[in-house]
Amino acid sequence: MTATIDTSPRRRGRSVRKALVPWLFLAPGLLLALVFKFLPMGKGIWLSFFKVRPFLGDKWVGLDNYGRVLGDHRFQDAVGHTLVLGIGQSVGAIVVGFVLALLLEGQARSLKIMRTAVFLPVVTATAVVGEMWRLLYYPTSDGVINSVLGFFGLGTTQFLDNPDTALWSTMAMGIWIAAPYNMVIILAGLAGVDRSLYEAAAMDGVSLRQRLWYVTYPSIRPALGIVLTLAAIRGLRVFTEVYVLTYGGPAGSTEVWMTRAYTLGFTRNDIGGASAASVVLLCVTLLLTVTVNYLRKRGDVR
Repeated sequence: MTATIDTSPRRRGRSVRKALVPWLFLAPGLLLALVFKFLPMGKGIWLSFFKVRPFLGDKWVGLDNYGRVLGDHRFQDAVGHTLVLGIGQSVGAIVVGFVLALLLEGQARSLKIMRTAVFLPVVTATAVVGEMWRLLYYPTSDGVINSVLGFFGLGTTQFLDNPDTALWSTMAMGIWIAAPYNMVIILAGLAGVDRSLYEAAAMDGVSLRQRLWYVTYPSIRPALGIVLTLAAIRGLRVFTEVYVLTYGGPAGSTEVWMTRAYTLGFTRNDIGGASAASVVLLCVTLLLTVTVNYLRKRGDVR
């Protein structure tokens, strides 16, 4: 007895409609992404090859904008600050997020409340967080942190007004914002750890450090890979923290990739140079994302 396949037009029409339903739900989001993300991105790539002259007509300059931006010593300094800030924030946020995840793992009601409280910096607007940290860093003895330092007899510190400390002060705020986000992802990885492995390790007298390295780490490696990928992207695109706290100062000591592009575009009216800097950032971000994902998958295979 052979089965027959219904290939009638009505059956094909139902299949087509069924296939179109997901796209109908995705259509509003795709339309918004097209209008507010991909079209501006394409326009920015196009403008990077022109000297933008409002009311006079844009002049084709080819790769001159790229050469001029990459040869700018202030842009080179900004790239260096971006790397220091990005690496410091990424490593610090991963370590702090991992520690928070270990401390707040569990099903107790009190732990759920604590996790919610710890996660608040992620859902709070970065501009609001930045203003709060500006108050904490207030440079006189009335400032919150300086008051604590004064209690221990250490004196006041110019956190944001000193070129030697401004970048590290910005990094501390970035870690405070990003660590709870990493904590949630790592908690998801910890939920999949086989508890019997902990019991067996405890019976064998395995130390805490060995349990973390040989039991916990292999189980949460996929989650850490995701955290590392997101941290790499976030580190290169840091902007709001720096802009709110220091505006790139003092003396350019905290100027990063994005703030330099912002200055070129909106302060110096160099739209072509700003577009070129943004396109280079896009390419570096894509390359870094692909590299991190490749290394992560290669590690998972091993």
